[in-house]
Amino acid sequence: MILTVKIPDELAQDLGAGFENLALAALEALAAEAYAKDVLSLEQVRRMLELESIWRAQEVLSRHGVWMGQTGDEILAEADTSSRFRATLP
Repeated sequence: MILTVKIPDELAQDLGAGFENLALAALEALAAEAYAKDVLSLEQVRRMLELESIWRAQEVLSRHGVWMGQTGDEILAEADTSSRFRATLP
Protein backbone atom coordinates (compact mmCIF):
# COMPACT_ATOMS: atom_id res chain seq x y z
CA MET A 1 0.00 0.00 0.00
CA ILE A 2 1.18 3.47 -0.76
CA LEU A 3 0.09 6.11 1.73
CA THR A 4 0.33 9.78 0.87
CA VAL A 5 0.38 12.40 3.61
CA LYS A 6 -0.39 16.02 2.85
CA ILE A 7 1.67 18.51 4.86
CA PRO A 8 1.04 22.25 4.56
CA ASP A 9 3.76 23.91 2.50
CA GLU A 10 4.68 26.30 5.31
CA LEU A 11 5.54 23.30 7.55
CA ALA A 12 7.06 20.91 5.03
CA GLN A 13 10.49 22.54 4.92
CA ASP A 14 10.76 22.71 8.72
CA LEU A 15 9.70 19.08 9.08
CA GLY A 16 12.08 17.98 6.36
CA ALA A 17 14.96 19.74 8.10
CA GLY A 18 14.06 18.20 11.45
CA PHE A 19 14.36 14.58 10.33
CA GLU A 20 17.05 12.74 8.43
CA ASN A 21 14.34 10.69 6.68
CA LEU A 22 10.87 12.15 7.20
CA ALA A 23 9.06 9.30 5.46
CA LEU A 24 10.80 6.70 7.63
CA ALA A 25 10.12 8.73 10.77
CA ALA A 26 6.41 8.83 9.90
CA LEU A 27 6.33 5.10 9.13
CA GLU A 28 8.09 4.26 12.41
CA ALA A 29 5.66 6.42 14.37
CA LEU A 30 2.71 4.69 12.71
CA ALA A 31 4.20 1.25 13.43
CA ALA A 32 4.84 2.17 17.08
CA GLU A 33 1.32 3.45 17.55
CA ALA A 34 -0.15 0.36 15.89
CA TYR A 35 1.93 -1.90 18.13
CA ALA A 36 0.97 0.04 21.26
CA LYS A 37 -2.71 -0.39 20.35
CA ASP A 38 -2.27 -4.14 19.66
CA VAL A 39 -3.05 -3.64 15.98
CA LEU A 40 0.33 -5.05 14.87
CA SER A 41 2.54 -7.71 16.41
CA LEU A 42 6.28 -7.24 16.85
CA GLU A 43 6.88 -9.45 13.81
CA GLN A 44 4.46 -7.36 11.76
CA VAL A 45 6.28 -4.19 12.85
CA ARG A 46 9.55 -5.81 11.75
CA ARG A 47 8.08 -6.62 8.34
CA MET A 48 6.41 -3.22 7.96
CA LEU A 49 9.72 -1.46 8.56
CA GLU A 50 11.68 -4.04 6.55
CA LEU A 51 14.02 -4.73 9.47
CA GLU A 52 16.32 -7.75 9.65
CA SER A 53 15.29 -8.81 13.15
CA ILE A 54 12.70 -8.32 15.84
CA TRP A 55 15.49 -6.88 17.98
CA ARG A 56 15.76 -3.97 15.55
CA ALA A 57 11.97 -3.59 15.71
CA GLN A 58 12.20 -3.43 19.50
CA GLU A 59 14.83 -0.69 19.19
CA VAL A 60 12.50 1.35 17.01
CA LEU A 61 9.59 0.83 19.40
CA SER A 62 11.70 1.82 22.41
CA ARG A 63 12.79 5.04 20.66
CA HIS A 64 9.07 5.83 20.40
CA GLY A 65 8.45 4.99 24.07
CA VAL A 66 6.64 1.74 23.30
CA TRP A 67 7.77 -1.31 25.23
CA MET A 68 7.33 -4.91 24.31
CA GLY A 69 4.44 -6.94 25.65
CA GLN A 70 4.69 -10.24 23.87
CA THR A 71 1.80 -12.39 22.80
CA GLY A 72 1.94 -16.16 22.90
CA ASP A 73 2.33 -16.31 19.13
CA GLU A 74 5.32 -13.97 19.30
CA ILE A 75 6.97 -16.07 21.99
CA LEU A 76 6.46 -19.20 19.88
CA ALA A 77 7.86 -17.43 16.82
CA GLU A 78 10.94 -16.38 18.80
CA ALA A 79 11.38 -19.95 20.06
CA ASP A 80 11.22 -21.22 16.48
CA THR A 81 13.77 -18.63 15.35
CA SER A 82 16.03 -19.57 18.25
CA SER A 83 15.77 -23.27 17.37
CA ARG A 84 16.65 -22.57 13.74
CA PHE A 85 19.61 -20.46 14.84
CA ARG A 86 20.87 -23.14 17.21
CA ALA A 87 20.62 -25.71 14.42
CA THR A 88 23.13 -23.70 12.36
CA LEU A 89 25.74 -23.71 15.12
CA PRO A 90 28.56 -26.26 14.94
